[in-house]
Amino acid sequence: MGKNVVDKIDDLIPINTVLVSVSDKQGLELLIPALVAANPKVRILSTGGTFSRIQEILGQKAEGRLTQVADYTGQPETQGGLVKTLDFRIYLGLLTETYNDAHQADLKRTSSMAIDMVVANLYPFKQTIATAGVTCENARGNIDIGGPTMIRASAKNFIRVASVVDPESYGGIIERLGANNGCLSLGDRFELAKKAFKHTAEYDATISGYLDTLTMDAVKACYPKGA
Repeated sequence: MGKNVVDKIDDLIPINTVLVSVSDKQGLELLIPALVAANPKVRILSTGGTFSRIQEILGQKAEGRLTQVADYTGQPETQGGLVKTLDFRIYLGLLTETYNDAHQADLKRTSSMAIDMVVANLYPFKQTIATAGVTCENARGNIDIGGPTMIRASAKNFIRVASVVDPESYGGIIERLGANNGCLSLGDRFELAKKAFKHTAEYDATISGYLDTLTMDAVKACYPKGA
């Protein structure tokens, strides 16, 4: 048995800090204003094109609420967005437990925030490999790393964090926030966690299945200057 054994949790958790990083941006125009309406003091961390879309949605209301992940972590995104969210402060914020004194001390020591909700969906690997003429290099470039890591971390910590992977879930989340004064319940978070792990499992299965179809000759043909 691990050292961190949780025996006390809260049912209702207010959504004070949200991390949003999505490939599929549909529905953000509904979710983001609803998060602000449910909690006018909500903090939103975001990356790249998602940050720009949220800024567009919120307009002047973005001031003081919306922060680039790079500005929060102090680490700029790498070329092409290869590394954006893989940072200690992000994962401390996702995995920290409310009644764990050591976790709370780490938050204070690093001036980090507990993150209450992750809204993430993944690079479009399935759509990419369905495209005519796709190469293994096109496919390889669409294997998401940071997204599944965020989703898994938030879903693992469903005792405190909501892991949101599907735009079709936004309507129900908005309703629950309205019914619970800006909070989500343990039941809400548990159902979202189940959906999140199914999402990442299917994503990995798609990648594995695609790689199984490739011959080494096809792989080498992608890289004419090497191998």
